[in-house]
Amino acid sequence: MDLVLVMTVQPGFGGQPFRTDMLAKLEEISRWRSERKLNFRLEVDGGIDLSNARECRAAGADTFVAGTSFFKAADKRSYTDAFERL
Repeated sequence: MDLVLVMTVQPGFGGQPFRTDMLAKLEEISRWRSERKLNFRLEVDGGIDLSNARECRAAGADTFVAGTSFFKAADKRSYTDAFERL
C-alpha cells in the first residue's frame, strides 16, 4: 500500500464543508502507520483550506488535495500565494 485517502467530505461535488470528525480517523491511521513502521502517504481530500490544513497535518496527514479553496483565488498571483500558504 502506498497511500491511504481519507475523504473529509461526502464524495461527489466540490465546495462542501470540512468534516472535523475525520480528524480522529486521521490520528488513528497515523498511529497505526507509526506503530507498525509502515511507509505510506496519508492523504486528505475535501474541504481542505488554510483553516484546517494545520489540523490535518497535526493529525498525521502528509498529502493534501485542495480544489475549491485553491481556485477561489482571484488571480494567478493569488494561486501562488494560496499554494505557498497551504
